[in-house]
Amino acid sequence: MNRTVNASAGEPVAPGGCIGILGGGQLGRMLATAAAELGLTAHVYCPDENSPAFDVAAEKTVAAYDDADALARFADNVDAVTYEFENVPAETVRILTEHAPVRPGAQALATAQDRLAEKTFIAEQGIRTAPFRAVDDAAGLAQAIADLGTPAILKTRRFGYDGKGQTRIEADTAPQAALDEIGNAPAILEGFVPFEREISVIVARGQDGAIAAYDPVENIHKNHILDRSFAPAALTPGIAAEAIEIASTIVRELDYVGVMGVELFLLPESAGNENRLLVNEIAPRVHNSGHWTMDACLVSQFEQHVRAICGWPLGSAARHSDAVMTNLIGEDAADWTTLAAEPGCAIHLYGKTEIRTGRKMGHVTRLFPIGELPVTRN
Repeated sequence: MNRTVNASAGEPVAPGGCIGILGGGQLGRMLATAAAELGLTAHVYCPDENSPAFDVAAEKTVAAYDDADALARFADNVDAVTYEFENVPAETVRILTEHAPVRPGAQALATAQDRLAEKTFIAEQGIRTAPFRAVDDAAGLAQAIADLGTPAILKTRRFGYDGKGQTRIEADTAPQAALDEIGNAPAILEGFVPFEREISVIVARGQDGAIAAYDPVENIHKNHILDRSFAPAALTPGIAAEAIEIASTIVRELDYVGVMGVELFLLPESAGNENRLLVNEIAPRVHNSGHWTMDACLVSQFEQHVRAICGWPLGSAARHSDAVMTNLIGEDAADWTTLAAEPGCAIHLYGKTEIRTGRKMGHVTRLFPIGELPVTRN
């Protein structure tokens, strides 16, 4: 099929079209693979010439994210641009938008890139978050600690993931020492939340405003990195519906197009906790806690994202199986032969040639009949 580059606004990208993906990691790789299943091709843009997404992309560009000429050439040869990570420079988005639609758009990206802007936006929607204060210097941190008490978590406003860019504040923590630990960057102090469980919702919104949300999942972390996701989370129907409504409100109010991961805390059932859900953070992209959808749903989060950014109807987010997704971190991936032989286990490896401690090398999904998900979460 012949494709028309840069389909006009509101016009779907037809099979034969090309999506541009900023970022060449595993998320970009799985987006490119999902695009191919829909008869689309992918052009991946990344400064790292060893990016695993290049292996499955029809075209690639190896260039810096601030290379204006390379960005323009890239965007001129795709029908829509998306990204696999949220820390895309604002100037990069501005340049790309002059040449092709960028989805999700600049507003959602700017909101999610700054933890203060993100928390403020969520609170403005009447959705609970941990209590927070902006921090610019040691005096501001001392005042924030006085306001929120300890323990608390100091986080950089920008960047940082998997536990990076943050430090715990105790009663005896020296404000300047804490700021030094995070590089004296503009920060936000968040009050400590004694949550019972962490859950997340993968939600998609199409260009027509339609919303599709996957069942909430429970997430278990090790060393600040997601270890396992249990689908579905063990929640009452009311709390599960509330979590989906919170995620839906966020994408609707941001006029968001694409898939978003919304991480929430479930507070213990006790006096004063009538509203037991609060939002921890949002990720304007496909999300690690949604990888289980590749095997347990008719339409994965990756296909759903491609559908959304291309103007296609959203697919069903229904689950045909229960699932446990386990990340393969570092040396975990070296046991691939055992995992590949395990009944009921789907293995996904990301094509990374170097195993490093803490590096996400792949994941496995173990499927179970509906209602037979293992109870053990340890």
